[in-house]
Amino acid sequence: MNTPLYNVEILRLAASTGRYARLADPAASVEKRSPICGSRVTIDIDTDGDGRVAALGMLVRACALGQASSALLAEYAIGRTPAELAAARDALAAWLAGGDTPPDWPGLDLFVPALPHTARHPSILLAFEAAAEAATAAATQRHAAAG
Repeated sequence: MNTPLYNVEILRLAASTGRYARLADPAASVEKRSPICGSRVTIDIDTDGDGRVAALGMLVRACALGQASSALLAEYAIGRTPAELAAARDALAAWLAGGDTPPDWPGLDLFVPALPHTARHPSILLAFEAAAEAATAAATQRHAAAG
């Protein structure tokens, strides 16, 4: 029996992205776009004195899978370091590419039904790519300003 690509939990998460409004004056902001489907995710990040994510805002214009992935990212990103976000991005990319180990990020097992749908993988990755890049840029900017 085939598992449906979209389920109630994915649709619930997709509907929740509006809770994470763009930040008024972020330390860094990164937009990522999927050339395959046109999905776009913009992530705004502020970091604390230790370089950890202190605030996150976003604008998501993506399919339900991209929206759900963005919501999972936002829900658990506060307090993470740029290295932790990069590791999550890399683990998610490896898993989507056929790796055996699911990423160590709450809720990503929700995307098991999307594994055979490779055209959907870029949309699922967008928020993680943008957040890792934005967190690194924010931490670098903070370090340079402290300088």
